[in-house]
Amino acid sequence: MADRVTVIGWDGSPLTAAARSALSAATLVAGAAHHLALPEVPPTAERIRLGSVDLAARRIAGHRGTAVVLADGDPGFFGVVRTLRAPEHGLEVEVVPAVSSVAAAFARAGMPWEDARIVVAHQRTLRRAVNVCRAHPKVAVLTSPGAGPAELALLLEGVHRTFVVCEELGTDREQVSVLTSDKAADHSWRDPNVVLVIGGGTTGGTPGTPWLAGQDTAARSVRGWGLPMEEYGHEVGRTGTGEDPSLRAAQLARLGPRSGDLVWDIGCAGGAFAVEAARFGAAVIAVDADPAACARTEQAARRHGVPLQTVPGRAPRVLENLPEPDVVRIAAGGVPVVTACTDRRPERIVAHASTRDEAEAIGAALAGGGYTVESLLLQTVGLDPADWSERERSVVFLLSGRRANSA
Repeated sequence: MADRVTVIGWDGSPLTAAARSALSAATLVAGAAHHLALPEVPPTAERIRLGSVDLAARRIAGHRGTAVVLADGDPGFFGVVRTLRAPEHGLEVEVVPAVSSVAAAFARAGMPWEDARIVVAHQRTLRRAVNVCRAHPKVAVLTSPGAGPAELALLLEGVHRTFVVCEELGTDREQVSVLTSDKAADHSWRDPNVVLVIGGGTTGGTPGTPWLAGQDTAARSVRGWGLPMEEYGHEVGRTGTGEDPSLRAAQLARLGPRSGDLVWDIGCAGGAFAVEAARFGAAVIAVDADPAACARTEQAARRHGVPLQTVPGRAPRVLENLPEPDVVRIAAGGVPVVTACTDRRPERIVAHASTRDEAEAIGAALAGGGYTVESLLLQTVGLDPADWSERERSVVFLLSGRRANSA
């Protein structure tokens, strides 16, 4: 095993005294081609070109001597330190950090970033990274080949954002470009690059000094979920059974929307469900045949300070060009919409019905689409606490489907 392993971050600036000292004593140096070309790398040291960090870690573990690993930015932040410290390699490391590429990118943009979400986009995680960009007004994306600015822009079609693309930070080829997301797909970008995705902010919520990194705390200023309709600016009693707060709470509990998810809310009506799903950190596309319902949903989103996208149109036809959902709430359209949604294979689907016949038809459509079905009859009775008299009553069937092959 290597006698000592030092991981050195490099951000393009001159190496620190600690980094130079570690390099001068190294008998093995691992890094990318531009790292191995640094003049401080000893000419007699064994050199390993970093491709697979796991393979390099095994080489380092078998080396008798002093090893140094060079990496861009802060190697402890989405970097090689995690892999090198994995139990299977048994390596203990010392870290000499540099400015992370995310910090450098926001510095180039002249923006604060304690409220930014930070995601890593590989080809296998690109869709989830895009969903975070849909759901949050400030996101830094650490890209990779095949999951760069152009691919982000293509998947964000229909959602306006500003891209700050920072190419080859810290090198003499560094370039920072600011453009709208619809222009980014028409350009070839150099690797490595970091993309700041900015926009989609709202005027709602409570302003104040951020105190929690990576969170927009204004969007969570109202405590709880399954909130009464007056929290969304609508008069109580003006909405249908599908907007009942107790039903909404049960639907949210079964869908479990979370960061990285895309939620379809079909039949968004007053926007209460769409807003609460967005408050959980999910990206939301709210669909309704009535443009006025889309307008109410946008108003509710502004009131609560969350980004979401509305799409006016009648399901199932309007669903054909929407990006793939993770979870779906169906409040309108019946069996044809349920069938169209099962064809897209989201992990979970919820729907409701006011009659048993309708509930049986929806349950059969979910089961026929390969979903395990749960059916409940939910009854809620609102009481006046002064004399315990009944104020309102709601009875509804709740149907939920879980994709049979999902974990």
